[in-house]
Amino acid sequence: MTLTFGPDRQTRAFECDCCHAPIERSWNFIHSDGAPYAVYFASCYHHRDRDHDAWIDVIFGTWGAGPDQWDDHVSFACRVGPVVGQDEPASTLVMAGLAHPDGPLFGRKLDREAALGHPRLPEFWQVSDFILENDPLVRGHIYGR
Repeated sequence: MTLTFGPDRQTRAFECDCCHAPIERSWNFIHSDGAPYAVYFASCYHHRDRDHDAWIDVIFGTWGAGPDQWDDHVSFACRVGPVVGQDEPASTLVMAGLAHPDGPLFGRKLDREAALGHPRLPEFWQVSDFILENDPLVRGHIYGR
């Protein structure tokens, strides 16, 4: 499976509700072998008194089959950042879609426990690794520009 970004990557900057620090978000389609495969939202936090981290939501499902064809959507999420006892950032499964309202786009939002047992978990890690390596905003935020 060859992953690529879709042609319409977008970014947005806004302010954190809890500490008023900047947040930068990117989102786009991920294509697999040229076809739409997933959508991601990556939010990079610059908290003043907490960890410098990124939260990545990935939504799998049917794409391009019509506006009502979202019943198979399932969302995973991870936090990427400092972890006690490690020198490098690490990814940890978290509740999907925390910063996004419920709706058909996100489908079934998996919590950590459900994600750990889901058959698409290996696909999620492959997509999140692709984002960490190739999205310039996320890569720069986590590993330096």
